[in-house]
Amino acid sequence: MNRRAFVSVSSAAASAALAPLSAQSQRLPIRKGVLFSMLPKSMPLRDRFQLARDCGFEEIECHTTPDPAEASAIGSAAKATGLRIHSVMNSDHWRFPLSSEDPEVVAKCVAGMETSIRNAADWGAETVLLVPAVVNPDTSYQDAWTRSQDRIRRMIPYAEKRKVIIAVEEVWNKFLLSPLEFARYVDDFQSPWVKAYFDVGNVVLFGFPQDWIRTLGKRIVKLHFKDFKFQNDPAIKKRVADFVNLRDGEIDWKQIHASLKEIGFRGTATVELAGGDGAYLKEVSRRVDLILEGA
Repeated sequence: MNRRAFVSVSSAAASAALAPLSAQSQRLPIRKGVLFSMLPKSMPLRDRFQLARDCGFEEIECHTTPDPAEASAIGSAAKATGLRIHSVMNSDHWRFPLSSEDPEVVAKCVAGMETSIRNAADWGAETVLLVPAVVNPDTSYQDAWTRSQDRIRRMIPYAEKRKVIIAVEEVWNKFLLSPLEFARYVDDFQSPWVKAYFDVGNVVLFGFPQDWIRTLGKRIVKLHFKDFKFQNDPAIKKRVADFVNLRDGEIDWKQIHASLKEIGFRGTATVELAGGDGAYLKEVSRRVDLILEGA
């Protein structure tokens, strides 16, 4: 081999070696999660978990499970398939909000959170997702703020004892309507056991997710991924949002990628969409890969 050929071959080899590294450096160090409710309900429990693994998901978010036998079966399925349970979605915060003025309603919410925290501790999950308050005609914004913070503070020792983070999520509850407010709400607790569970899709009706991500920064402990497409509804003369598959809607996923890279997020992003079969779940998983790669 002469010198010119050697240089040519060496350069090609170097380029081939560097290309995967360059592509790899673009992928965010974020684990792919799926909601338990997205898996086919007709399948046996362990088969559902295995399907999620086979489709490329690394972790799963389960719901509050009061029945000890069912909770044990879920834990066994996760262990057998290697699909780690990373979070618990609390179930009763809508029906029984912490912001209610009725002590019985609040007691039911607290009991549900205690069950969720026990589930998380038993399953090895780091977080419990909590919708902290619901503003409605009976509950003012100020009351929702004050009551929910007071009641979450009482839960912190229980969560700390079990090493589980209370992860507050912003949803369509007429509460925490700006990233500055969300950041202040979390900061008020001055506790590492209360953080933000940020849903990328839940703010697109009144804000830009990338702005929220940059403002919340290290407060974010977990993410939800969903997407929307907005259409004009002539009947009500308003734009309405329909759930669509990831990257089929109007969320700017390249901006999401850039903002998550900027804040150095390294947790889990869980897809929150409608359920489906294996082919559908594989396609969803592939789309998460494209998002994490900044495609």
